[in-house]
Amino acid sequence: MGGVSGALPRGVVERDPGLQPERTRLAWRRTTLSGTVVAVLAGRAALAGGGSVGAVVACAVCCFGWLGFLAVAHRRIRGLVGGGGGGGGPVVMAPRAAAGAVLCTVAMVVCGVVIVVEG
Repeated sequence: MGGVSGALPRGVVERDPGLQPERTRLAWRRTTLSGTVVAVLAGRAALAGGGSVGAVVACAVCCFGWLGFLAVAHRRIRGLVGGGGGGGGPVVMAPRAAAGAVLCTVAMVVCGVVIVVEG
């Protein structure tokens, strides 16, 4: 099986060269917009009616989570648009960046729950 024509070298993943990077970029944009709405609504809920100290702290943590997610998303969008520099398509997202996005999302969810419970 060594002489199969069209076989990709080991470690190279065949991908759809069409609009997939554009769809992924737009999905990241929609997700950051949703995160922005969540952070703004969390701030509004935490500060409505004076707001307790716990709610204000949760709101601040939620805003930092949003900023962290925004940084990860911006880096990912740049990787999708700019590619790896070799013209071979978008750069694969690092597991550390994916874990950071998940951590920021979970932090925003937990802070939202705290704000609702405190309110």
